[in-house]
Amino acid sequence: MSNPFAQGNYAPVKQEHTCADLPVVGRIPDHLDGRYLRNGPNPSAEIDPDTYNWFMGDGMVHGIRLRDGRAEWYRNRWIRSPHVSRALGEPPGPRDPRAGLDVLGANTNVIGHAGRTLALVEAGATNYELTDELDTIGPCSFDGTLPGGYTAHPKRDPETGELHAVSYFFGRGNTVQYSVIGADGRARRTVDVEVGGSPMMHDFSLTENHVVFYDLPVTFDARQATATVAPSWLRRPAQLVLSALIGRIRIPDPITARMGRFAPANSGFPYRWNPRYPARIGVMPRAGGDVRWFDVGPCYVFHPLNAYDTENGIVLDVVRHAKVFDADVTGPSEGAPTLDRWTVDFKTGRVREERLDDREQEFPRVDERLLGKKHRYGYSVGADTLFKHDLASGRTETRSFGEGNQVGEFVFEPNAADSAEDDGVLMGLRYSAAEHRSDLLLLDAETLETVAEVQLPDRVPNGFHGNWVPTE
Repeated sequence: MSNPFAQGNYAPVKQEHTCADLPVVGRIPDHLDGRYLRNGPNPSAEIDPDTYNWFMGDGMVHGIRLRDGRAEWYRNRWIRSPHVSRALGEPPGPRDPRAGLDVLGANTNVIGHAGRTLALVEAGATNYELTDELDTIGPCSFDGTLPGGYTAHPKRDPETGELHAVSYFFGRGNTVQYSVIGADGRARRTVDVEVGGSPMMHDFSLTENHVVFYDLPVTFDARQATATVAPSWLRRPAQLVLSALIGRIRIPDPITARMGRFAPANSGFPYRWNPRYPARIGVMPRAGGDVRWFDVGPCYVFHPLNAYDTENGIVLDVVRHAKVFDADVTGPSEGAPTLDRWTVDFKTGRVREERLDDREQEFPRVDERLLGKKHRYGYSVGADTLFKHDLASGRTETRSFGEGNQVGEFVFEPNAADSAEDDGVLMGLRYSAAEHRSDLLLLDAETLETVAEVQLPDRVPNGFHGNWVPTE
């Protein structure tokens, strides 16, 4: 079997680099003082291409330090999970049973919060704290205030600096957890929310007044979970036990810890498309109260662009996948994801679904100062194209990087705290097949023209999410 997520620029790099004074083409804006960080899968050992799922690779964080118009350094480091430490021949680092299952190095997102650098993952797996230079400090449970894992997609309230999140885990029964972590890095509130079973809830939306849950038909699959790790004689009874428990009752922590071996690093993925599971979104007041549920057409949403309140409901701009993890369980490759708008009407109890852009795209981002508020611009990427969506005029501008180039998610950083919505810099990685390496691109957000290119010594494999972490 040919696995597309183990080839080309999806294949892992084998070396950790520490490089200083990187070459720069163009001029890095003087106000950029901080680190651009990007996380993604990078298996540390050999994989089975027949079973490997892109979401399950060991995590590796890449970072570029910018200051005074210079690119001071580039580093890439594996997250030192126990599995990675063994693969690299190193002694295992500290463990924290409160931090979740330590079966997978945090491979999905990387953020700065409360003076810490955090590598994030979801589904009850362990998140890790890193040094400023990206070496692993150890598991993160937010000083013990949030046990049981976290999420890959927290959202920072631009007014308070708090992190809001929705976390899922197969051991929670038919609930997910909404949490608020204060600007001090400690959880101050958690709420269990009942859902339809055990869905993969990769992301959520936050408005000024509401939390939005995406309860969609990708759910824990007992057969998929046991297929690659349980001996053949044990698979059927294991499947029956898992099917009877998962999504129905909360499973005690010692048992879930043992069950964690069903999802080891660099293996198959224990979630799959479930056509029998209703697709719906839930809306809960941030101040507390009941969740109100609204039906939507069957689909999956990994990433919303943004959301905001209206007089009679909520507007949700999302990247919609018609289906994922059905015929292909190696990665999200079934059909072209599109940018859609869902308008929730509290009076009628319905959701109006409309297409904003039908071109294939993912990894949507918005000016984070407007998170949860009405926005005009949004940015997303196709294989070799950056999209700038003007949601006020309905126009979309594009920047194509040409055949043989691939780009990842771009993050927006304003030129000043009070700059206009597209007065800033877009930062993201471009891979060149011809040169077999990557650059960090800095683009003018208004024109999409290149401001500067930071040339890296190696390629950065296609991965997931990146962020600009300014120097405090």
